Amino acid sequence: MATNKQAVPPPTVFFGEEAFQPIDHTEVRWLGSGGMFVNTRGTCIMMDPMLKDFDMPLLIDMPIVPEEVPHLDAVLITHSDNDHYSVPTLHALEHVSKAFHGPHYVAELMQAEGFPANGHDIGDTFEVGPAKITLTPADHAWQNEKAKYNYRVFRLEDYCGFWIETQDGIIWAPGDSRLMKEHLKMPQPDAILFDFSDNEWHIGLEGAIQMANTYPEAHLILCHWGTVDAPDMNVFNADPQSLYSRVVNPERIHAYAPGQPFSLKKSNQ
Repeated sequence: MATNKQAVPPPTVFFGEEAFQPIDHTEVRWLGSGGMFVNTRGTCIMMDPMLKDFDMPLLIDMPIVPEEVPHLDAVLITHSDNDHYSVPTLHALEHVSKAFHGPHYVAELMQAEGFPANGHDIGDTFEVGPAKITLTPADHAWQNEKAKYNYRVFRLEDYCGFWIETQDGIIWAPGDSRLMKEHLKMPQPDAILFDFSDNEWHIGLEGAIQMANTYPEAHLILCHWGTVDAPDMNVFNADPQSLYSRVVNPERIHAYAPGQPFSLKKSNQ
């Protein structure tokens, strides 16, 4: 691993089959980059897993290799960027996942690869076991500024976040996005998979602080940082220390290691 000026997380916490067993609560694990693994009382979901064969050098070890994933009830994909929609990872997971979900455009890409994907509109809701999942809006159509991608016009509905309601609380993964007014009008979530990259096509540091302080009770599980070895690319190069002095209740900021479990439990447990 290269040495540079990027903030890096603690050493990876590796996990295996034991993390997929039925439990009496909900666990959330950051997978590195923008990925997340959720086990909610035995229902297992991965979102945007990028667990192998990325095309840039990495700063971390992935907490699990996809070939060792025993089963998944669903894989959720927010958008088509290859640090979120990892085709090599999904091919390794296709025989252990019961379902694949994403916006319609992403579902079309997955279907072309042979994945049995389900496409959804923004605002659509579907169920995975006891979890109720709703697509939330995102604004990340950076491809429209690049000639390389002029084979189509990218639209807002090609990108999403996921609002995941479990028996133990609500997990919100807004996805890669500029800050939108809709992001500040949600009910209070219990945990946010929190992207604070200071990039013009992401929420940006100021937007991240505004979102954090709009939902002052939400745990903030930091993502999209400390993963890709790219010190000159702000999209991959955020520092958790920039948040603590500007976020209400800073003890809820979790700059966890990849694979480290965060437990979400009912308040009466």
